[in-house]
Amino acid sequence: MLNTTIGSGQKPGACMKAGSNGARNGIELSHVSKSYGSVLALNDLSFEIPEGGRFALLGPNGAGKSTTLKLLIGSLRVDTGYAKILGAAPDSRESKAVVGYLPEDALPYRMLSVRENLEYIAALRGVQDVRGRTDFLLDELDLRQYEKSNVGRLSRGNTQKLAIALAIIHSPKVLLLDEPLNYLDIPTQEKVIALLDRLEGTHLVSTHIMSIAHRLTDSVVMISKGMFLWEGTIEELRRKGSPEEPIEKVVARMMTGAV
Repeated sequence: MLNTTIGSGQKPGACMKAGSNGARNGIELSHVSKSYGSVLALNDLSFEIPEGGRFALLGPNGAGKSTTLKLLIGSLRVDTGYAKILGAAPDSRESKAVVGYLPEDALPYRMLSVRENLEYIAALRGVQDVRGRTDFLLDELDLRQYEKSNVGRLSRGNTQKLAIALAIIHSPKVLLLDEPLNYLDIPTQEKVIALLDRLEGTHLVSTHIMSIAHRLTDSVVMISKGMFLWEGTIEELRRKGSPEEPIEKVVARMMTGAV
């Protein structure tokens, strides 16, 4: 596997070596660097997520999590290295057809209604039963009462629910989520968690909140300052601390280098 480590961190891909037994990876980054002018956002970052894997991309603010997701959807280009989605380049037609993406602070079309947003994106995504899929998500996410409302009039929580629906409307094979539970009250969080849990495919959830990672995924890729730090299952991460120690303290030690 790729060997890009910091300190005593685990090698990328070491927890699930799907690539070595013939199975393809859902997501792959190899020696990726990306700069914004003089600011180095990603520095020789490498990791792999096997097809069907559910991973959290965990790191502090400014670690490079959002940049990583933007590279994976093809809206940014790498400076060096490469990224792949199910073996295809992120900006390829093949990749864009299978990816669903929820950006942080997503903004659906504000002048369209909730239903119009859903039906428009469903049609663009080639959904067979546009109306049926739209109706399902309106009911599943408690948006039915707002279906004729312009998005600009929605609360932040309802806007987030709509953005989640838009990300999954085509049942993507690879789902990239940036802080998906932002702005949601606790009952809605539980509803969204249950909905995402039923979705098949490869999931990568960017977050800096360990409790979200634990609810939505079973493995972690940890990055800091744009570099790979550690990869493993959440249970392996928990075992790096004492039995009575909160996992958040373990993560904080690792991110600050005090492992």
